[in-house]
Amino acid sequence: MRPQETPPDGHADIRIVAASPEVARRVTEVLRRCFATREKPSYPADAEGGTRLQLTVDTTSAAEPVRSWLETSRSSGKDGRRK
Repeated sequence: MRPQETPPDGHADIRIVAASPEVARRVTEVLRRCFATREKPSYPADAEGGTRLQLTVDTTSAAEPVRSWLETSRSSGKDGRRK
């Protein structure tokens, strides 16, 4: 295994593991409606046919209402968690 690189500020790497490629695509589509994304290749997750998909989301170009939620969460604590 190679060490994970930290994504640039304002970005997050997301790993989706699903039983089928269609389920992984549905989750990815929801994220694309909220954030600008860069999809990485998908891979088999296991011998039973699951799918592993990785993508990077750009939280600096979020769509509404996600943008409002992100701004509220940033102002409620340094680490993004509500106090």
